Formats: sequence, structure tokens, C-alpha cells
Amino acid sequence: MSAVEAIDALLPARAVFHPVVDLGTGTVVAVEAHAAPIGPSRVPMRADPASEDVRRAVEAARAGADLGSPLPIQIGLRAETLCQGEDVLAGLHRGLAETGRRPQEIILCVSGGFPPAVRPPLTAALGGLRRAGYLVGFAGLGAAHAPLDLLVDGACYLLKLDPDLARRAMSEPRRASLVDSLVQLAHRLETHVLAPRMTTREQVLRMRDAGVRLVQGPALAPPEWRPGMPIHIPVAAPGEPARHDLGLGPRVSEFTLPAVTMPHTATAGEVLTALNSETGITSIVLVDERQRPRCTVDRTRFLLRLSGAYGHALHARRPAARLADPPRLVPRTVPAVAALRAAGREDDRVYDDLVVVDELGRCFGIVRVADLIRSLSG
Repeated sequence: MSAVEAIDALLPARAVFHPVVDLGTGTVVAVEAHAAPIGPSRVPMRADPASEDVRRAVEAARAGADLGSPLPIQIGLRAETLCQGEDVLAGLHRGLAETGRRPQEIILCVSGGFPPAVRPPLTAALGGLRRAGYLVGFAGLGAAHAPLDLLVDGACYLLKLDPDLARRAMSEPRRASLVDSLVQLAHRLETHVLAPRMTTREQVLRMRDAGVRLVQGPALAPPEWRPGMPIHIPVAAPGEPARHDLGLGPRVSEFTLPAVTMPHTATAGEVLTALNSETGITSIVLVDERQRPRCTVDRTRFLLRLSGAYGHALHARRPAARLADPPRLVPRTVPAVAALRAAGREDDRVYDDLVVVDELGRCFGIVRVADLIRSLSG
């Protein structure tokens, strides 16, 4: 039995997984998990929709954690659930903590309507989630009722386009213009855009040309996809035109990808297991109990050290921090060109990933220097 078959045997219909693919690097940067409902669909939903929503969110996160992948997990929540107050949020925190995942490894994508009556409790809930360290996103952008200033108050990490809007932008110029405008708005707000449920190569390329970097859907991975399985990255035909409009002075946050983090006490063997599980991981950030970066493990140098004579025997059970480097920190608000200049100050580590930190010094993500060079030199 293969590893994938073994996982399927352990998780029969527990959850469905979708890779979040970064078109810039051609790698999977996060895993979206959806928990399956309990029992047949004819069983009615619980009398308390908020409790059911939290249960499914926690179950999705648990199923994702059980896969053994170090990639961040993206799960969904309804806006109405977040408005129910501290008791519901406390249950959410407890359930997610029990999965063994740290908050900055979880992207909470909020969906549903946002009528004015729920604005105060929703804003308070979003602020609480961010302070706890979670990455927060909004789903249904362009179709859901979401006041534009809520995107500012929410300080979102991710904005997920309405899938129908994204697909119809292929053939309807007015919807294409709306998508282009939303992407530019998101870039100015220093927020990532995700285009979900892409079913064709042409749709993926259209989103890429609009400036969307993160995509999902059958065009990239089959329904049975699991971490470690291959993905398909559509490419443009030779001579096919592409737009690259990044605007003036992009911030480093536009290039920030989810970081793979581990406790700073992790052993070299544990880090090696994480690197072997996903070939797209270029670095691992070792963080303290407050999620502040302590050091970074560069994939290439780390594997070279362990592959040498007696390397595994010497290092596997000892702290990985011994083979790590000081993190190259950049605030999430600095211009990308400033981050690129900072990267060039260290000749021996010029291509090492930069670690982006938030206002509290917590790990917000990483930036690959090659992405900055490629985008700013175009």
C-alpha cells in the first residue's frame, strides 16, 4: 500500500484537500481543507449553526494536520459564526490548538455576508484572531456583500475571489475589468489574491496576467490530491502575450508567501523530515513561543551538512538551530526594492529567503529573493 493509499484508509471522506499553488514558483504553499459533514446529507444540521461551523473548521484543521505536511492549512469560517462572541471564539481557539498547529500556520478564510448590523462584533473578532497570530482572509470577493472599508479594518492576509466571477472573467469583458480592479486594490492594500476552482489552463493564465499569484482548482490538481502528489502548472504558449503590472512601489507584503515554521527547539532530524515531505520548501523558520523568528534553516546548506560523512549521525538528534542562520528580517510594510537591497548586503546569503515580520515581530511569512529580482527587473 502506498503512502497516499494509507492516508486515504485513515481518512475515508473525512476531508477534501486542495493545494494553494503559487504561480510564481510553481510550488504548493498551503493546503486548503474542507471537513465532510457528519453522516448522510439527509441528516439535518445541528440547531446551533455556529457550533457546527466551528466543529467543521476544527475537523478540517485536524484532518490537514494528520496528513503530516508542514505546509500552512487554510480553513473556512462563516462571518455569522465569528459574530457570536467570546464563547464561540474560545471554542475555536481550543480546537485549533489541539491540532498541534501554531496560529501563524492557519489561514482562516471568512465567508458569508457582512451586513452593517454585524460589523462591530465582526471587526472585534477579526482583531482578536489577528492578535492571536492567525492569518485572516475573506472569501467571495467581488460577489459577497463586503464593504470595501472592511477590507481595511480586517487587515486581511488573503482575499479569495468569487469563483464564478473569476471564471466568467474569461469571456465577459466587464467582469474581467472588475477582477483587474479588485486585484489592483488588493495589491495596494498589501494583500494576496487567491483565484479558486480554476478548471482550465486558459483561466489560470488569465488570472496570472491579471496579477493573481495564488490559484486553486482542477486545472492544477485532481480531486484526490494529497500533499506530496504532483501538481500541474499551466504555461503560456511561445509568443503568447502576458501582462505584468505591479504598479509603482510594491510593498514586500505583495511577495510574501506562507512560512513553514517549527519550534526553535526542533531537532535536525525533525527539520529533515519536514524538508523531505515537500520539495518546494526552500527554508524553515524556527520560532520561539511567541512566534518570533529565532533562526532560519536554508534547505540547500542544511541538506549538504547532513549528507556529508557522518552528517546524519552527528546532527540528527541535536538541535537544528546549530545548523541554522540568523533570520534576515524585514517588516511587512517596507518597499520591495528596499528588501532587495537588504538582501544584497550579505554576499554569502544573498539568495536566502527573507523573513517578513508583523508589527509585533512575529513571523508573517517569507519572501524568496529570486521573486523580487524577477518582478522588479521586469
